[in-house]
Amino acid sequence: MTEREAAPSIDTSRPHPARVYDWWLGGKDNYPIDEELARKILAVDGSVLRGARANRRFMHRSVRAVAEAGIRQFLDIGTGIPTEPNLHQVAQDVAPESKVVYADNDPIVLRHAQALLQGSAEGRTDYVHADVRDPDTILRLAGESLDFAEPVALSLVALTHYLDDSAYDLLRKYVEVLAPGSYLILSQVTADLSPEAIEKAAENFRRSGTPFYPRSITEFTHFFDGLELLGPGVIPVFGWRPEPEDVAAQLEGIVPVYAGVARKA
Repeated sequence: MTEREAAPSIDTSRPHPARVYDWWLGGKDNYPIDEELARKILAVDGSVLRGARANRRFMHRSVRAVAEAGIRQFLDIGTGIPTEPNLHQVAQDVAPESKVVYADNDPIVLRHAQALLQGSAEGRTDYVHADVRDPDTILRLAGESLDFAEPVALSLVALTHYLDDSAYDLLRKYVEVLAPGSYLILSQVTADLSPEAIEKAAENFRRSGTPFYPRSITEFTHFFDGLELLGPGVIPVFGWRPEPEDVAAQLEGIVPVYAGVARKA
């Protein structure tokens, strides 16, 4: 792991999205304040547990798809608390020489960074403790492991709904440095499919001090402007190149999340 300043203290007075997400996935790396918010949102939106699992499975499928297409470098921003299989395990299962850099701003993720770095002997994994809204720092430190002159898969799964509309320019800054042949992997909560429940969930996030911005399919698709969307395009998360488990999971109910993957020409 690249050298960093002393680890920041963990703020247990406010919920953190990574720890709320960890509670939904059945993890133990969360605090009462995170569980309280997670339960409040679950009470108004019964799809959140399915959504958390659906996002993880989309990450697995999309990473496998771009790895099979020849990508050997990955930058995953908004990594979250480790839940196996992690992105590097999926990528290095396809190509053991794959290089992966994780980035997150939660001190708990920093605490688990060493677990994240247990990759293949042939490849490389690293961790950057920084905020997605600081692209200069993330790109500079990720560049110690990745060669941005070669294609990279940039992954922000279940992250953009925590960013306001400055996210469009922010993502553009990241994509601009990527070489042709790179990929952008995104998923995002939407109110299109379950408007009442998502508005209640969003209000709970905002009351807790966590900004939350569900987006329509048009607004989400805007993130991919100038890129070539892979089939089947922007689609509800379970429908993106589903495997039998995903098809079966769709029968449990709607998951109000869009997903997409695009290539930089």
